[in-house]
Amino acid sequence: MGITYTQARRRKVMQIAKLATLLVGILLIVIGWIGHSGAEVNVNVGVFAPPPAYVVPAPPPVVVIPGSYVYFVPEIEVDILFYHGYWWRPYEGRWYRSRSYNGPWGYIRSEGVPNAIRSLPPDYRRVPPGHERIPHEQLKKNWGRWEKERYWDRREDRQDMRDRGEHKGHDDRGEGHGRGERHGEDR
Repeated sequence: MGITYTQARRRKVMQIAKLATLLVGILLIVIGWIGHSGAEVNVNVGVFAPPPAYVVPAPPPVVVIPGSYVYFVPEIEVDILFYHGYWWRPYEGRWYRSRSYNGPWGYIRSEGVPNAIRSLPPDYRRVPPGHERIPHEQLKKNWGRWEKERYWDRREDRQDMRDRGEHKGHDDRGEGHGRGERHGEDR
């Protein structure tokens, strides 16, 4: 025997009900996802907006900030710092980071900003006498080695000794009490 008209109709209604339930479920998921994405976009735009563009026309020289391995670009209108292979830029109480001194700048949450940068003294832009400007190419080539070998610490220690008149056997020309020009050679 075949199925009756009522049974066929009941089957059709059940299929439609299942399809309607599936569509409503998909629709709720899509609406939830869109609603969540929309809120997230609004938050990102408000919090992660990059600082205004500031173009440095040529690779900038930098100056090391005493007591640190953070470098800053002198003589420009905005703060641009270099530390551990990244360029850093504060703007409106937030920090931004880039691989290039001209950006693009990406927002970095405060806990992601290295302590060496967060703890800079307020007057770090004041260049002490005798601090040289380091050409960009030298910085690129040497910053890692300088930090690893504590280059600036040794250099500051030597300067402090000279300032106090302690020469550790060396005069101001860097000459010591060795055996002269042929130091280390048999005579």
